[in-house]
Amino acid sequence: MSRIKIKLLLLTLGCSTLFSGSVEKQVYIQTLEDENSISYAKIINTRAAYITPMCYTKTSDRLDAKVFNPCYSCHTKGKIPNYVNDSHLQAVYNFPRQAMKNPFTNLFKDKRKEVGLMSDSFILDYVRRSNYLTPKGDILLAQRLPTTWKGYRPDCYFNFDNEGFDQDKEGRYTGWRAFRYYPFLGTFWPTNGSTDDVLIRLDTLFTQDENKTFDKEVYRLNLAIVEALVKQKEITFDLAVDERLYGVDINANGIVDTSNTVSPQVKSYVGLARLYLKEKKVHLAPGLFPENTEFLHSVRYLDWDEKKDQIALSARMKELRYAKKTTWKSYGEIQRAAQSELWESQALDSSQTKVALFRGNYEEGLRNEIGWRYQGFIEDKAGSLRPQTHEETLSCMGCHSHLGATTDSTFAFARKFEGVDKDQNDYGWNHWSQKRLKGINEPKVAYKKYGKEYEYSFYLHNNHSGNEFRNNDEVKEIFFDSNGSIKESMKDALHDDISLLLFPSKKRALKLNKAYKVIVDEQRFIYGREANVKAMENVYKEIKEGLKTGIKNLIVRP
Repeated sequence: MSRIKIKLLLLTLGCSTLFSGSVEKQVYIQTLEDENSISYAKIINTRAAYITPMCYTKTSDRLDAKVFNPCYSCHTKGKIPNYVNDSHLQAVYNFPRQAMKNPFTNLFKDKRKEVGLMSDSFILDYVRRSNYLTPKGDILLAQRLPTTWKGYRPDCYFNFDNEGFDQDKEGRYTGWRAFRYYPFLGTFWPTNGSTDDVLIRLDTLFTQDENKTFDKEVYRLNLAIVEALVKQKEITFDLAVDERLYGVDINANGIVDTSNTVSPQVKSYVGLARLYLKEKKVHLAPGLFPENTEFLHSVRYLDWDEKKDQIALSARMKELRYAKKTTWKSYGEIQRAAQSELWESQALDSSQTKVALFRGNYEEGLRNEIGWRYQGFIEDKAGSLRPQTHEETLSCMGCHSHLGATTDSTFAFARKFEGVDKDQNDYGWNHWSQKRLKGINEPKVAYKKYGKEYEYSFYLHNNHSGNEFRNNDEVKEIFFDSNGSIKESMKDALHDDISLLLFPSKKRALKLNKAYKVIVDEQRFIYGREANVKAMENVYKEIKEGLKTGIKNLIVRP
C-alpha cells in the first residue's frame, strides 16, 4: 500500500493527519501485512517456533557412524542463579508432539538457482546501504514507527566515543555502550552467515551522581560493578578509582580507599543507584542484572574490507533485537521456574511435553519467566526494517528462557573481553567497528571430566564442523585432514587468532549473503532464517518418538 493510499484511507476514517492515534498503527501494520504477505496476530507455521532449527540436527551422518555433539554448547549445567541443568537434552530429542515434524522447511530448500542469479556487485551494494540510518544520521525506524508505538523505539546512533559510549547527533550520550565479546559457539560465528554486535544500557539512575546529574565516571563504575556481579568474578580497571569519592568499598577489602579492581562481593552501586539500593528501589545480586537493564543486538550481513582482505560489519541490518529486564526476580522465584521447566523437559514421551507459552505481543515483546521482555525488527521485502510478527518473535524465546548456557537469560555479556591492552586502554568496551576480532586469542573454558580446554578447538573436536548442521565445508577443508582429524598446525594457529576459524572467505561470505537475501525476498522467516545455499542433509525432517542422539559422554560445565 502506497503512502498516498494510506493518507486517503486515514482521511476516509476521519483522521486529520497522516499519522495519528490508533488508526495510524492499524494502517501501518495492515500495510506491512499486505506488502509482505505476513500476519502479526496469527500463528501460521508453528507455536513451537521457540525450538531452534539446530535442535533438529542429526548427531550422526548415518547409522553406526561416529556421533557428533554440538548440543553441549547450549544444554549444560547453569551457573547459579541459573538453576537449569538441561545437559540430559544432549542425549535425547525431547519435543512436544506438535513439534515432532520439523517446521523449518527453509533448511531443505535448495537456493542455488536464486543465488546464481545475483551478482557479487549487486549483493555488496545491497549490504552496504544502511536500512537503519539516513544519510543525515537520523534513525529510520524511529521516524517510521507509529507515534503510539508501545514497544522499543530505536534510539542508538552507533556513534561511539573511544570508550564505546554511543552519542546522538548533538553529542549527547544515549546510555548505550558497546562491548566486544567471544562469539558463541557454532551458528553465531560469522563463517555461518552473519556479523553482529551487542550493546548494553542500564537504567538512567545508574548514569547519575547523588545529585541526579549525569556523570560518565559514575556510569562507567556501575557498568563495571554489574560486570563483576554478573560474571561473579573480579574485574580489573584500566585506572585506579578513589573509592572515597563514592562511599563504596568497590574491591571489597574492608577499607574505603583506592582500587583498580571490582570484587564480585561488592555490596553497592555508586551514585544515585547507591541511594536507590538503600531504599530497595533497585536490587543487587551476584549473577543477575539490575531491573531495567537493556540490550540491543544488531544482526548484519557480511561486508568485505578490500584493504584488510577480511569481512566487516555491513551497514545493512538483517535484524535489530532488543531485550529489557522489566521485573526483578529473586533466586527463589528463578529456581521454582527452572524446576517447573526441568520437570517437563524430562518427560518420558512427547504427550507429556507441552508447547511453551510466552505472554506478550509483537509490539511490546514476549516475556520469559525470569523477568525479561524480548522484541525485534527484521527486514521487509523492500529491505527496510519492520517489527517482527508474534510468531517471528517466538523464535527468540527458546534460547532466552530456561537454558543452561545463559546468564540471567542472556549470552553475550558474560563472554565480554576483559583487561587492558598494551596501551592501557580497556580491552572490552569498544564496538566492532572500532576494534575487530582478528588477532584475538582463543579462550579457555572448564568442563567436568576434561578440565580447562580451548573453547573453539574443543567444539571442533566434538562436532567436526563449524556449525551444528555440519554443512560448513570451508571450515572442514581448512581445519580437518582427509581422515577427519583436526590439523594440529591449524589448531595451534587458532589459539593465537580465532578469526582463522570464525571468518569466512570472500567467496563464501557473498554466497551466504545471497542465500539470506532469498529469504528476505520471500518473507518466509517463520520457516527458518539459516543462510544455507544447498538443502541441508544432517537435519531430521521428522523426529520419531523416543529418538536418542547416541551421545553417551555428556559434556557439562562444572
